[in-house]
Amino acid sequence: MPGIQSQKKCVFQNPVGIVLHLFFILFWIQLLFGFNSVLAQEAMNDTITESISSELAQAPYVYIDCRDCDYNFIRTELSFVNYVRDPEMADIHVFVTQEGTAGGGREYQFSFIGRHAFAGTEYTLKHHVGHNATEDEIRDALTGFLKMGYASFMLQTPLGVRFTIDYEDDGSSSGRTEIDDPWDFWVFQAYVGSVELEMESNQTEFDSRWGFFADRVTKDWKFRLRPYFNYGRVKIQTSEREEPVVSIQRRHGFDSYAIKSLSDHWSAGLFGTYLTENGRNIRHEVILSPGVEYSLFPYEIATRKAITLTYQLGYGYHDYYEETIYGKMEENLFNHQVRGVVNILQPWGNIETGFSGSQYLHDLARRRFELYGQTSVRLFEGLSLSFQIEYSVVRDQLGLPKGEASLEDVLLKQRELATDYSFESSIAITYTFGSKFTNIVNTRF
Repeated sequence: MPGIQSQKKCVFQNPVGIVLHLFFILFWIQLLFGFNSVLAQEAMNDTITESISSELAQAPYVYIDCRDCDYNFIRTELSFVNYVRDPEMADIHVFVTQEGTAGGGREYQFSFIGRHAFAGTEYTLKHHVGHNATEDEIRDALTGFLKMGYASFMLQTPLGVRFTIDYEDDGSSSGRTEIDDPWDFWVFQAYVGSVELEMESNQTEFDSRWGFFADRVTKDWKFRLRPYFNYGRVKIQTSEREEPVVSIQRRHGFDSYAIKSLSDHWSAGLFGTYLTENGRNIRHEVILSPGVEYSLFPYEIATRKAITLTYQLGYGYHDYYEETIYGKMEENLFNHQVRGVVNILQPWGNIETGFSGSQYLHDLARRRFELYGQTSVRLFEGLSLSFQIEYSVVRDQLGLPKGEASLEDVLLKQRELATDYSFESSIAITYTFGSKFTNIVNTRF
């Protein structure tokens, strides 16, 4: 059998054949060990998943009350707690509120309220954000303060050992009490609030709003100077008329005030306004009114709980485009008004409501009363009741022009109509049930 022996000898002495044999041997070894590795990795992942699930079972339940928070980002970055859909289920109820500050920035207030096992634990954190902060910087700051707020609660659980405390020292002097501000706390802002243009074959509508703010806020004083300009134009072409119908609406004005802090509960202010609005027959209107305000609660806690009462006494000069129904082209008027506001944000819901009443002193029958409210109450877990109302009694339309209003003037809002009252209301009931967890984040579509 010399031919066969020669053939076998040729195969094993051929380098290509040796490489192929080694390749197949290594392939099967790799496949075998790789499969075992995959099984081992899956087992490890199952162990990790079980560990994470076990830890989350011990983690507190959190409900966040915040109007402008990025919930997806918060739940992704701070995934060591359980987020629930209803405050009744929560161990930690977090309120995030904000107020404008000097320099055009914002002060965020974080109120952490412990419930169930954490009942009795309650505290507040504050953070200032400059007016130049980007949305990403604000989002990171809010998430950082939420993490700090969670820490004291987490330390009361087995997961507390995972937390560490760091302090970033920027080298600044903590004893500095005076700020050298070359602008003396004045902040200026120019804006173009809205420029809209809508065009159709038979109709063109243009609307624009722009203005300027100058504000100064300190502990003792609050100033504002604000000119604003609103201009609108509507052009309608109908088949019944050769010439188009054109409506121009102008509403320009100037708002200003100077408010002095008197105490934790009292403040006094002087308000000045100017207005010209052709749709309301106001050529020139200048009003100057001093006033006082009393806050039932200290101003420092007004972000979550505020009940205030305001009284103003004012003088106004009124100049009209057309003669009024009372035969006036201009007049000087004195009036006074009182206003009450209630704003409460609590774990059971929130209340925003108030009233205002005004009256002309030369004729006490010329008055106006307004009542408004927005309330959301959580009756029990999953069930909420919301209610809105706005009601006005109108007896002070002294600037109504004499004569009948045309249909065009009414439809194009070039003329104010007489009315005795206005009323708007809405009510809503919502009920949510099912899974209480909102930990999962899925941003697809």
